[in-house]
Amino acid sequence: MGKSVRELEVEDLVNAGLTVAEANEVHRVLRDILSQCLSPTDPSFIWRRLLAHKLLKPSFPHSFHHLLYHSVYHSAFHSQHASLPLYWFPSLYVFLCLSLLTTAILTHLLSLSICQSPLTSPFHFREHSKRTNLGRFMETHAPQLLGLSYKDPITSFPLFQKFSLYWSLVLKELSVTFVEPPKCILDTSDPSRHGGTWLPGSVLNIADCCVQPSSHPYKPDDSLAIVWRDEGFDDSEVNRITLKQLRQQVMLVANAIDTRFSKGDAIAIDMQMTVNAVIIYLAIVLAGCVVVSIADSFAPKEIATRLRVSKAKGIFTQDFISRGGRKFPLYSRVIEAAACKAIVLPVIGDDLGVQLREWEPKAIPWTQLSPIRSAADGWAFVDIQPEDVYCWPTNLGWVMGPTLIYSCFLSGATLALYHGSPLGHGFGKFVQNMNPPLLLHTLIVAMMLYSASKEFDTLPKDHHSTAIFQDAGVTILGTVPSLVKTWKNTHCMEGLDWTKIKTFCSTGETSNVDDDLWLSSRSCYKPIIECCGGTELASSYIMGCPLQPQAFGAFSTASMTTGLVILDENGVPYPEDVACVGEVGLFPIYMGATDRLLNADNDEVYFKGMPMYKGKVLRRHGDIIKRTAGGHFIVQGRADDTMNLGGIKTSSVEIERVCDRADECILETAAVSVAPAHGGPEQLVIFVVLKKGYNSNAETLKRKFAKAIQSNLNPLFKVSLVKIVPDFPRTASNKLLRRVLRDQMKQTAKDTYKSEVLDSLRYSCQHQIVTAAGKKDKIYPKQ
Repeated sequence: MGKSVRELEVEDLVNAGLTVAEANEVHRVLRDILSQCLSPTDPSFIWRRLLAHKLLKPSFPHSFHHLLYHSVYHSAFHSQHASLPLYWFPSLYVFLCLSLLTTAILTHLLSLSICQSPLTSPFHFREHSKRTNLGRFMETHAPQLLGLSYKDPITSFPLFQKFSLYWSLVLKELSVTFVEPPKCILDTSDPSRHGGTWLPGSVLNIADCCVQPSSHPYKPDDSLAIVWRDEGFDDSEVNRITLKQLRQQVMLVANAIDTRFSKGDAIAIDMQMTVNAVIIYLAIVLAGCVVVSIADSFAPKEIATRLRVSKAKGIFTQDFISRGGRKFPLYSRVIEAAACKAIVLPVIGDDLGVQLREWEPKAIPWTQLSPIRSAADGWAFVDIQPEDVYCWPTNLGWVMGPTLIYSCFLSGATLALYHGSPLGHGFGKFVQNMNPPLLLHTLIVAMMLYSASKEFDTLPKDHHSTAIFQDAGVTILGTVPSLVKTWKNTHCMEGLDWTKIKTFCSTGETSNVDDDLWLSSRSCYKPIIECCGGTELASSYIMGCPLQPQAFGAFSTASMTTGLVILDENGVPYPEDVACVGEVGLFPIYMGATDRLLNADNDEVYFKGMPMYKGKVLRRHGDIIKRTAGGHFIVQGRADDTMNLGGIKTSSVEIERVCDRADECILETAAVSVAPAHGGPEQLVIFVVLKKGYNSNAETLKRKFAKAIQSNLNPLFKVSLVKIVPDFPRTASNKLLRRVLRDQMKQTAKDTYKSEVLDSLRYSCQHQIVTAAGKKDKIYPKQ
C-alpha cells in the first residue's frame, strides 16, 4: 500500500537513494512543513510547500521523487473517487529555479552585500500569470469583454475561453500579414459548410509571414531563427542562422522551384527534420506550390500511396538518413516508390545546391488557416515567446513537424533542431543550458530584480543575436511518451542541466504518470502541456493551460473557443459539470479544421451519423475521453479501442495504466480484446514489452495483471492471455497500433479455431469409423 507522507522516516528516504545527510535534512524540512498542517489538509498544499522549499531537487534520484509524490497523494492513489493529484499550479508569482552555478554566484554576491533583496525569497519574480501570453492578453482585452466579472487571468480563464471574438484579436499577436484583409472573421451564411468560412476574401502567403521581420511579435532580421547540431559533434558549438539568412535561403530555393514547377503543383518532401528540410518546406509554400509531407520512416509502398493521392509532380529527398551512428537508405526507397522529379540532397553538408534527376492514405489538406490555428494554440497554451528556444524531435511527415515550424516563426521564437537520434545523451546535451553568455545574462537579470529601483518591464530582452551558443539552451521541449520512457529507463540524461526549460509538451499517445513525474522533476517541476488533436484540426482540441493547475497525463481545458460534449452510449451529451466517460463530439465551428479530404468525403468521415446539439451537427473526432470530478480530461483511447468485458465497457488505456505498474520488469503494455472465432464474450489479451535486462514469463505476469486489474478496476475483468513481445507496432508518429495487435490475435484465434475444428472432425470421423467397424464386426462376424 505504501506510506503516507506523515509516516515517512529517514530510513525511507535513504532507501529511496538519498545520502544519510541529505535524508536527515529533507526529513527535518518535511517535519517542519507537516507541523504547519496539523488538521487534515489538501495534499496539494503540502506538495506546493515542498516545491516552494526546493526540497525536490533535479539531482536527487527518481526513486526519491516517486516516493514523495506518492506519499503526499497517498489517499488519491488509494481511492477511486479522489481528485487527480496536482503537481503544478499557476500563480501570480513564480519561483525561478536557477542553475547551481548561478545560484552560487548570487549567494556569494548577497553575502558581500553587492546586491540586496527586499523580497522574502531571493528567487522571486512578480505576477507570473500576467506575464504569460494568454495572461497579458486577458489583462488587455478581458475587462472589456467580460466587464465587472473579470477578476484576473487565473480566475476568469474558464469564462474567457469561450469568447468567439478571440480570433479577431489574437491575429494581431502573431506575425501574420495579409495581402488582402478578410471581409470578416467568420461567415456562417452557407448552411452546407458545417464549420462556416473563416477569413473570407483574405489573401496571404504564410511562408512569407514566417520569414519576414516584425515588430510585434518582436522578430528583427538579426534575431536567431534556427540553432542546430549534427549528431556526433556534441562538444562543438551549435550552428545558427538568423532570420535574414533564413529568408535569403528560402527565397533562393523558392526561385529555383519556380523555374521547374507551376504554381499549385504538389511537391513532396521526404527528409529528416533538418535545417535544409525546413528551408525547403517554407520555399515550396513561398513559391505558391502545395507541400506534401512524407515521414522519412515510410516504406516504398507508403511513399507511393502518398505521391499518388496528392498527384505530386516532384519530391525533395536525401541519399541517406543518419541516426544513432548508422546510415539508413532513403533515396533508394523514393526511387522504388514512384516516377517523378526528384531533388536529392546529401545527408552531410549544408550546401543547398541540388541535382535534378528524372525517374519513371486520409489525405488531409492544410490551407493557410491551418498554420495560423496551430501557431495560435502554441502561443496561448505553450506560451511561446520571442526569447524562447523551442525543440521537438519530430518529422515533417507528422503534424508536429509543420506545427513546430509555424509556431516558432509566427511567434518569433528560435527553432532548435538536432540532426540525429533523440534517444541518447547527445540530444540531452544539445537541449541543456550551458551557455556562458546566457548565464551572465541570467545573473544580470536576477541582480536587477533584487534591486528595488528596477522594474520588471524595463528588463532588456535577449534575442540571442550575439551570444555564442555552446548548447541550445532549450526553454520549451516537446516529447512523445515513449521517448520520455526511454530517457528515464536508460538514464542517458544524467548529469545534464535542464533547469532552463520552462515548459514541456507531450502528444502522440497517452502519457505515463511516472514517466512524466521523472520528466517534470528534471526542471524543478515545470508544467507538461498535454496536447490532443489531429492533422484534420490543425491543432489540439484539449490541452493543458498555463493558467490552470496541471495533473500528470491529463488535460485541463478545451483549446480557445473550442466547444465539446461527451456523449453517452445513446449519443446523448452528458451535462457539462458531470464526471463521465464517453466519445467526444466537437462543435462544428472550429477555426482551422479541414472541410475537405483528397481521397474521401469529409462529411461522410466527420459528420455522418453524429447527433445534433443546439441546432448543429457535432463533428466526429473518435476519442473516448473521461472528465474527472475536478474538470480535467483524460484520453481513454480511440472509440475502436473500447472493449466490452463481461458486459462492462472499458478502454485499453485504462487497463494499460494499471498493468504498467504491476511489476518492475514491465516497460509497457498494450491491451486488446478479441472475440473468440466461434463467438462468445470478448477476451482480454495483454501484450507486454519487458525492460532491458529483465526476465519474466507470461503465466507469472498473467497472475499479477489479474490481481492488479481486479483490485484497481473491476473484479469481473478476466485476463485470458498474456504475450511477451520485443516491441509494439507503431505509426510514423509513434502511436501504438493496437489494431494490428488485435488483428494478429483474431487471425491466431481463427487459425486455432480451424485447427480445433479439424481436430474435432478428425477425431469424430475416426470415432465413427471405429464405431462403425465395431458394429460391422457384430453384425457380420468374422468367418
